[in-house]
Amino acid sequence: MSLTFKTPGRGRRVAAGSLIAVAALGLTACQGGTDATSHPSSAAAPVTSHDKQSGDGSQSAGGSKSTGAGPQSSANGPGPSASSAKATSPGSKPTGKAPSAAQSQASAMAASDRCTADQMSLRLGASDIGAGNIRYPLVFTNKGKKACSLRGYPGVSLIKRDGSAVGKPATRGGGSGGAVRLQPGQSAHVLLHTLNEGVSDTPCWDRSQLVFVYPPGSKEPMTTGSAGLRVCGGRFDVTAVEAGGLG
Repeated sequence: MSLTFKTPGRGRRVAAGSLIAVAALGLTACQGGTDATSHPSSAAAPVTSHDKQSGDGSQSAGGSKSTGAGPQSSANGPGPSASSAKATSPGSKPTGKAPSAAQSQASAMAASDRCTADQMSLRLGASDIGAGNIRYPLVFTNKGKKACSLRGYPGVSLIKRDGSAVGKPATRGGGSGGAVRLQPGQSAHVLLHTLNEGVSDTPCWDRSQLVFVYPPGSKEPMTTGSAGLRVCGGRFDVTAVEAGGLG
């Protein structure tokens, strides 16, 4: 009888142990399933984050907007101006004519033929007074070894010996005239014109000591004594070059 009781008790213990083992295995399986499920979700997070960052990166870099902005800035930004477009567009009319080869050659020859300051001497001739006007011939003489030409008006100012200006530069008077050809030793002149003192209520300028002159077409100045030339009546002008020395 004792053996009969022990056997069922032992069977219950074995059965209970088996249930505990099955429960433990089930719990382990559940935990393993939970881990397996969590791993994909945690791995998916960087993928989602990466995709989002890529989208933001595309927007910050411009993406298709930047690609579209390029041609717009190229079309509307710097490029051919309206004037250059007109110049190159078919049917546009030229605004002017380019100088011909003959004209360019003639201009170059005229420049090389011009009398320069270092080729000439300068002097102020005697005054010619009449009818309230005073005129002084300013004479240019070719001291070089070859012929040269003068044409137009010189620039003329009166100065003191310290270089300070007296009054204003002479204005142009009379016609422009033509070219004057000077062989070595020949002269040409212009006339400086002012008024006699007392003819006008406008006060006279201070007396000058030098005449400061730019020959026609020259960038180099020349000077000569002014013999105390004094401008009165606010009138001081100069004519164009004419042939001859005068005075």
